[in-house]
Amino acid sequence: MTDFTGALAEFDRGLSQATTADAPFAALQALTDAVIGVKLFTFMTADMEKNVASRTYTSHPVDYPVSGTKPIHYDRWFETVHKQREAFVANTLADIATVFADYELIGQLGCGSVINLPVVIGDTLVGTVNILHEEHHYTPERVALAWAWLSVPAKAAYLTSRYLADKA
Repeated sequence: MTDFTGALAEFDRGLSQATTADAPFAALQALTDAVIGVKLFTFMTADMEKNVASRTYTSHPVDYPVSGTKPIHYDRWFETVHKQREAFVANTLADIATVFADYELIGQLGCGSVINLPVVIGDTLVGTVNILHEEHHYTPERVALAWAWLSVPAKAAYLTSRYLADKA
């Protein structure tokens, strides 16, 4: 088994030195890349009371800008991530197309597999970590690594980002 303690230490350092609300997510993106690899990385927050989601961090600001909100769609993705609180995994662009309307852009960016990792705090889904790479990249082993090495850091990144945003 690969040892990711060095990458986790870098993530911790990134949180400790963060001064902007984006910095914790940039640290999480670096940890994600070290653990399972990532080409496109975003973090979406969920406001279930208002029934909307918003992109709060992106590795591709031109293609996937941070702005506005979008309604939450009740489909099999929602059932998996929001209700069952499991990771949604698709390993082909065709599978992605069944739930994401922007699948063509995803393909143009060289991505064809996705993990959407739910972030749950206080028994409430507060967001998702959205991790994309080339087709067939997210094997069952990589999905297991994502849960083991990214779930708690995702919560820490979210909480640190909120703390820094409230301070600003």
